[in-house]
Amino acid sequence: MKVVQKEDIRQEVISLKEKGFDYLSFITAVDKNENFEVIYLFRNLNENTEEFIKCIVSKDNPKIPTISDIFYGANWQEREVYDLFGIVFQDHPDLRRILLPEDYEGHPLRKDFPMHMEYEPYRSGDWLVNHEEKPPARRK
Repeated sequence: MKVVQKEDIRQEVISLKEKGFDYLSFITAVDKNENFEVIYLFRNLNENTEEFIKCIVSKDNPKIPTISDIFYGANWQEREVYDLFGIVFQDHPDLRRILLPEDYEGHPLRKDFPMHMEYEPYRSGDWLVNHEEKPPARRK
C-alpha cells in the first residue's frame, strides 16, 4: 500500500489513471484515534492489477481534495465517507449526507461517536412517504 500526502492525492490519481488504472473500486476511511486514514483501491482491468493508496488526514482538520472530477464513481463514495466519518472532500460538487438524514447529528463510524446515548426509534423522515406526518427521529 502506497502512502501519499493528502496534498498529492490528485496528482497520484491522475498518474495511476495514465498508467491504465481505469477503475476505482472503493474509497473508505479508518479512524485511528489520533487521525484518519483514507484508503483508495484502483484497478487496471486490462492487466488485472490493483493499487492501494492511503492518505493520513488529521482529525483537527479532516479535509482532503476530491478526486470526483477524475473518477466519476468517487462522487458517491466520497459522500459516504463524509457522511459516516465527517471527512470533507474539498471542491466536491455536491458534498452532503448520502445514507443518514440531513439533520442527523455526528458521524457514526468515528470512534468518539457516543454509543451509550438513548435514541428514539428510527422513522422514515422526509425521503420516504411519511403518511403519519411524524418528524424524523432525533437523539433523546
